[in-house]
Amino acid sequence: MRIIPAIDLIDGNAVRLYQGDYARQETYGTPLHHARMFLRQGAKALHVVDLSGAKCGYPNHLDILRLLKNELPSLHIEWGGGIRDMNHAQMCLAAGADEIILGTAALKDAAFFNAALEKYAEKVVVGVDARDGLVAVSGWLETSGQDSISFCHALCEKGVKRIIYTDIVRDGTGQGANIKIYRTLCDIQGLSITASGGISAKEDLKTLRDMGVEAVIVGKALYNGTLSLNELLEEENTYACEKNCSVS
Repeated sequence: MRIIPAIDLIDGNAVRLYQGDYARQETYGTPLHHARMFLRQGAKALHVVDLSGAKCGYPNHLDILRLLKNELPSLHIEWGGGIRDMNHAQMCLAAGADEIILGTAALKDAAFFNAALEKYAEKVVVGVDARDGLVAVSGWLETSGQDSISFCHALCEKGVKRIIYTDIVRDGTGQGANIKIYRTLCDIQGLSITASGGISAKEDLKTLRDMGVEAVIVGKALYNGTLSLNELLEEENTYACEKNCSVS
């Protein structure tokens, strides 16, 4: 299971929100500082969400994306927030994103979403952000009437290979992952699940790994020191080695 550290961006700063509430924001300094620290601790990938872009509807921090890719070229960057048309998608990929995360567009703009899937294929990841089981869009400011589990099934039928599922009510709270929802998602054949939101204990990670979650995104627990990225990565590497040795 992959461990992916997260950076959320508002006004050029690395921030964390509490339950997706822009009024309950903590600022942690420059994204480059944290990206460098994550890389030193062993990270191979970085999950970055342009919250300003998600809120306004267009990419807002491409300068930071370029900076991260230029300074830390070995980091695989998945980038989301405000990607609402093909031009936005191309801009993000050209600026250095290895993968683009589509959220609002996946629900609201079938024409763009289908075109992006066709053109960019493996570079497209879908972010399904849910509040009380319903898909939220537009930077988490709008909750739709779409059931999140049914939506994930529909995405899989469209050919989506990987989703990042965030339980907004848990995000930034340290209350632990919504284990029940991820167990349900892991039953969807052919869909790779990345868990996000509230992960703050090693026990969560073990449970998610054992049920088949492919990756987890960890944010606030790294910033406040509840979890150590270096330790998490070492444990996952040890587990992978032991599993491979037992298989062989």
